[in-house]
Amino acid sequence: MRELFLGEYIRQERRKQGLTQERLCAGICEPITISRLENGKQMPSYGRVRALLQRLGLPDERFYALLSKHELEIKTLEDEIRADVIRFERASPEDRPRIRAAGLQKLEELEKLTEPDDRLSRQYIIARRVTLGKPDGPYRPEERLELLLDALRLTVPGLDLEALDLGLYSMEETTLLNQIAITYSQLGQPKKAIDIYRQLLRYVQKHYSSGMSRYAGKLTLIACNYAHELFKVGRYDDALEAAELGRKACVEYAHYQFLPIILHLMGECRFRQGDVDRCKEYYRDAYCLYKVIGDEHDRLLLEKDIAEHLGLRFPF
Repeated sequence: MRELFLGEYIRQERRKQGLTQERLCAGICEPITISRLENGKQMPSYGRVRALLQRLGLPDERFYALLSKHELEIKTLEDEIRADVIRFERASPEDRPRIRAAGLQKLEELEKLTEPDDRLSRQYIIARRVTLGKPDGPYRPEERLELLLDALRLTVPGLDLEALDLGLYSMEETTLLNQIAITYSQLGQPKKAIDIYRQLLRYVQKHYSSGMSRYAGKLTLIACNYAHELFKVGRYDDALEAAELGRKACVEYAHYQFLPIILHLMGECRFRQGDVDRCKEYYRDAYCLYKVIGDEHDRLLLEKDIAEHLGLRFPF
């Protein structure tokens, strides 16, 4: 899509969904900015345009925008930090401090490039810092929850966790909601976490239905975490249903990042239900995928489950 038509495209989609300029841009930019964008008089930053498109449930990679050198530096750093976070989450306990230190250093560099009124970049920085932790280790759950809520309210000032279906969210905002649910679980509030996941899964299924190939990763992540919370409270049938939804999305949209975790969880459910043969099948597939993608952290956890539940060592 050429820049010339971007504003018109956004205006058409906004009106089709019955959204005002004020509601669409709340927390992202001023209404005057989106008005100028729709009239072809102004091009907001790359990050703001992406967030607007995501809130509309539209593909965010099909627009043409010239990045300034400053924006390009920010985007490059954000991509590098995102890769560090993925490596951190997959790393063994011994390797995590080194990866954390590298990621936190890049976050400091990004913070220096960020303007005080750039709420999207500030939000990104807080969210990644929560995941990586402090230099001496992870944040306490209470600290995590406070930081995550502060980050989300930068762009969703009227946040209501009891009525998420009334809001509009970018990908970063749905990521924050996912992290908030995880933190409630860590605080011993599984019902709160389950309720957030239930609403969030429904939102993603509905809002991104026309571009699900682009947002399948978000669907699989939320389905996986939702299933995990249901499993923890003993709702094994419901957990399997949510996990199967995530598994199908992984296969249908060729988005395999969370597939081994989902299979691992399905194996756990089958074990609790007494179906040892199906449990072995899921464990075996999950183990092989962990090996392929180099996820040492989760592979070691699975080895422990195999030994404790089945009294076996892989291969079996």
